[in-house]
Amino acid sequence: MKRKIFVAIIAGLFVGTALQAQQRIPQGQNFYGDQKGVLYDKEFSVDMKLHTNGFALGVNIGELRSFYLTRFVHISIGEIKHAKEFRQNDGQISLTQVSRSFIYGKQNNLYTLRAGVGEKRYFSEKAARKGVAVGWSYEAGGTLGLLKPYYLQLLNSLEPGSLEFIIRSEKYSDETAERFLNIDRIQGASGFAAGLGEISVLPGFHGKLSMHFDWGAFDEFVKAMEAGVMVDVFFKKVPIMVESDLVGDTENRPLFINLFLNLQLGKRW
Repeated sequence: MKRKIFVAIIAGLFVGTALQAQQRIPQGQNFYGDQKGVLYDKEFSVDMKLHTNGFALGVNIGELRSFYLTRFVHISIGEIKHAKEFRQNDGQISLTQVSRSFIYGKQNNLYTLRAGVGEKRYFSEKAARKGVAVGWSYEAGGTLGLLKPYYLQLLNSLEPGSLEFIIRSEKYSDETAERFLNIDRIQGASGFAAGLGEISVLPGFHGKLSMHFDWGAFDEFVKAMEAGVMVDVFFKKVPIMVESDLVGDTENRPLFINLFLNLQLGKRW
């Protein structure tokens, strides 16, 4: 009797182990065809994104919930430019130096810090070896706009009516507007460091929707590309350009809609 009970226990343990193995495919092994499971639990990837009016670099930390669904947290830093920005005077020689190219009428750089959560889902239930898995990805979250004053190298008279001039780095203000928008006084853009100590913060939020193409969606290494649309909304108009008749049609706005192309590289484990 005891022997029969012992055999039954061993048989039960064997069956339970077999069923558990069927529910989860061993990590690191790629199965294709009819078998389903979770090959990896986590995913980390780096974004290199170009969009209509700027760029962004970011990271994604994901959790693979199934073959076809990954939930992720996204963090990125980037820049948004005004559609009317036009770079001028590239590398020309000014009165005293080789000048930097500049953007006429620009008063602030807009840099963005984005943090959000999202999902990517694949359409197909199977991944062909060396094939491309196609799906879609969406994300939403907060955006922190960082406004850095844009400085120009401007000619200034030593004294009123004097023919002697000095070059001074200045940003746009009511007091400097006449010089800042006088193309004859502009000697080029100041260096990137100018204005770093005067950054102001502008809160907002963002969202994106894209098609997702992954070469080896269930392999160890992430090799994917996305193409879609992204939206950033701030709580007030973002003063990137000077709104003046001298500059032209440069109305600032709180809403930015951009098409983007994104390359993702990373690893799963």
